[in-house]
Amino acid sequence: MSPVRVTVLTLLAMVAFAANSLLCRLALKGTGIDAASFTSVRIASGALALSLIVRLRGGRLGGAGNWLSALALFAYAAAFSFAYLSLPASTGALLLFGAVQTTMIGYGIRKGERFESRQWIGLTCALAGLAGLLLPGLSAPPPGGAVLMLGAGVAWGIYSLRGKGAGNPTAVTAGNFLRAVPLAAALSAAMSAHASIDYAGFWYATGSGAVASGIGYAIWYAALPGLKAGNAATVQLSVPVIATLGAVAFLGESVTIRIVLASAAILGGIALVVVRRGTQRDTRA
Repeated sequence: MSPVRVTVLTLLAMVAFAANSLLCRLALKGTGIDAASFTSVRIASGALALSLIVRLRGGRLGGAGNWLSALALFAYAAAFSFAYLSLPASTGALLLFGAVQTTMIGYGIRKGERFESRQWIGLTCALAGLAGLLLPGLSAPPPGGAVLMLGAGVAWGIYSLRGKGAGNPTAVTAGNFLRAVPLAAALSAAMSAHASIDYAGFWYATGSGAVASGIGYAIWYAALPGLKAGNAATVQLSVPVIATLGAVAFLGESVTIRIVLASAAILGGIALVVVRRGTQRDTRA
């Protein structure tokens, strides 16, 4: 694969992952759709898009995926949606990314991975950045939304860890999305008393599921073979940055000193860890 093609595919994938935060916040802030319905539509449309991609490529779903991974995927998607009822898109994307990376790094430490002093400094900076972002104050994120987004990040970190080396990644992801559909439907049924949906909200959710998630994942998997492991980890640092730029441009959000400093600490700290380790970390969201 040519370097230009790899670069274009990688850029498209990062934009797609960042778009999930923008589309979710746009839908829940500016349309009539509720968080449970957004989750259901997102998962169902993602499952459909990924299944079509697998079939168009001549593949088969078969028994791809598993229920534990599907549960982690559903937990991520549901917590993500409910968090964006109150969180700004920029803050949510940063909290999500920090929680995903911290979960995966913590798992590596637990499994006995050895860190150099530079990596420990990076991890400390990232955790300090997360703590600083959550400290009480005028620009602090709503605590309920923050806890939900951190939970979404932990769930996605678990999902990513479970998916390592799981065969055809697109087919596995499609299988997990399909399994997550009834879980999302059960959530919508449980929240039916608060259900609401409109045309705009439906299409935002469909865009998040089919395009930003389904097609975004397929593009990322196509780009991965052309990326070195360290580059694959590093390039994903751009997702919260892209989300923040998009939030300013399309949602009218302002960038506070708190989020600038927290971003520098979290993204810079994680960069110190993953670049030195050269480990591929998958933080699609």
